[in-house]
Order: sequence, then C-alpha cells, then structure tokens
Amino acid sequence: MRHRLLIALLAASAFAACHHGTDQPFQLTGEAQGTYYSIIYYDSLGRDLSSQVKPFLDAFDSTASLWVEQSLIRRVNSNATDIVNPLFADLFQKSDSIRRYTRGAFDCRVGRLVQAWGFSFRQREEPDPATLDSLLHSAHSRVWLDTADTRDIRIRKEDPATELDFNAIAQGASVDLMAQWFEEEFGIHNFLIDIGGEVIAKGHKPSGEAWRVGIERPAAGPYDQPELETAIRLEDASVVTSGNYRKFYERDGVRYSHTIDPATGQPVQHSLLSVSVVSHTAWYADALATAFMVMGLEKSLQFIADHPENPDIQAVFFIYDNGGGEYRTLATAAFEGLRIEN
Repeated sequence: MRHRLLIALLAASAFAACHHGTDQPFQLTGEAQGTYYSIIYYDSLGRDLSSQVKPFLDAFDSTASLWVEQSLIRRVNSNATDIVNPLFADLFQKSDSIRRYTRGAFDCRVGRLVQAWGFSFRQREEPDPATLDSLLHSAHSRVWLDTADTRDIRIRKEDPATELDFNAIAQGASVDLMAQWFEEEFGIHNFLIDIGGEVIAKGHKPSGEAWRVGIERPAAGPYDQPELETAIRLEDASVVTSGNYRKFYERDGVRYSHTIDPATGQPVQHSLLSVSVVSHTAWYADALATAFMVMGLEKSLQFIADHPENPDIQAVFFIYDNGGGEYRTLATAAFEGLRIEN
C-alpha cells in the first residue's frame, strides 16, 4: 500500500570502530520482497549470515506477499483455502487490532480497492461509483479467525469477495521477525536491519554510539535521487516512513495517491506528504504511519494528543505541503529528542 522512504546512515567509521573490540562487522545487501535489504551487524564469532537472509525473507513472502502467485494470502483471497498458518493469523490479528485502535484508518480488508486503483499486481480499473460501492461493501464485510478446531486455524469471510492486503504491516513484521531471529538463533544483539526503509536498530555500534537513521526529503518525481531531510538516533527501536510522493499516478491533472482511505475507498486527498513513526516494533510503526497518512496532518495530531499514554505514537515526524507547492515539517517533542544536530 505504500512506498518505504528511509535511508540508513551507515558511516564507514562504524566499521573502523570495531577493531578496538572483539566484534567482527558484517554488511549484507541484496534484493528481496520486491525491494532492497541492508543489514549491518557485529558478531564476536565472525559468522557470515549472507546465505541465510534471503531464504528467510522468501519464506515470509510465501505467506504474506501479494506478489508471490502461490502465496498463502493470494490463495486465501481467491478462496482456494481458508486454512492459515500462525504467521498469517498473527498478521491478521495485528492488523485488526490497529483497525480498531485507529477507528478504521488502517484496514487490511482493502485488497480489492488497492487493486482497483492500480497499486497492486493487477491492472488499474479506476472504479465508477457503482463498482466502488460494491468494493466498499466487500472491504467493510466481517472477516475473523476461527480457532474452534485446534488442528487448524481458519480465516472466515462474511463476503467471499473480500480480499486482504498486509502490505502496510507485513514488511515491518518481517523486520521484527528477523531481529528476533538474529537475537534468539545467533545471539547477535548489535545490529541494524533495513528492509526497503523499514528499520529496526538493536544495541549499538562497538564505539558505544547509537545507530543513526535518516529521513528522506520529499522528491519532486518518483525516480529522483533521495536526499536527506533529517536524522535521528535509534537504539532498541524502529522507525518507518510512509509517504505519497513516489508512488502515485496522474490523470486529467489529478494526482492519485497509493494510500487508500478505507472509509471512502478512494485515494487520499490532503496535504500530508510523509509520516515517520518511531516505535518499539517495526510492524506497529508501519501500521501507524499508514494510518496517519490516511488521517492527514490535523487528525493525526489530534489522535496523538488523545493517546498520551501510548509512547509508541509520540515520536512522529510529518512533512506536508503548505498549499503553495512548498513543503513544511512538523515534529513532536519526543521526535525532537531523537534528532541529531547537523
């Protein structure tokens, strides 16, 4: 549902610092999940995990990716099966909890709407009002997990036409799972994982410095080279950016964003260009960033103010259009506390 817009700031000095300790540095890069991954970690045992990362991500995609033809989510959406695995069930439960928390600003039932507007693996339809009403009906129909049979978890759909889309949460969840894998399987606790801009940082550099992560400046066009807007310190936390300025199309002078409002079934139309959310987990930051992009600037700020008890939505950075074609920024106090001085 959205394009990831973070740049990891991985200075060469981070590697030089490791020679003063016992940890050996590794940097792994490649392509997976239709995007890039960049991982830096320090390991006292000197283990190179490069051959294991892509199979790990491919296994995740076999459940959650709409771009894998025989993935579990594609088979569920086509009603080829209703039996789901624990990962699918977890993604659905997380998505449903955020739907309720944001009062529908985030909703994984928008699969057919995303497809209709041309932001998925199918050709764009540009739905007329009658078609849009039908798509909204399926997007608002009840979907739930059935755990009555202890042998199988099943997904139930009130309307067989309803299709799920985990794109606004799955990549963040894959980052969290990889972080858990690094720590529990290998005992590696100092690393930064960046999958298409979904970033999680654990521990710190051997020098004791926190990791640094940059937030991208809005680009004029979808293929412009990224430029840095600001940077933050990140330690035992995640940051995810959701934005509208790279993934869109224009027709008859109207720009159609890939962020779909579940309430109207249409691409959002407001001044917000991107939102960056810092959270303890990447899946949560991923989902909240999408929800804020649906809400827009004013409603997002009100939502944050209405939930002061939740630390995971307090560090947020907004970039928006001032109405005259120029962008402005707004950071919450908690986000300002993470900023790195230029």
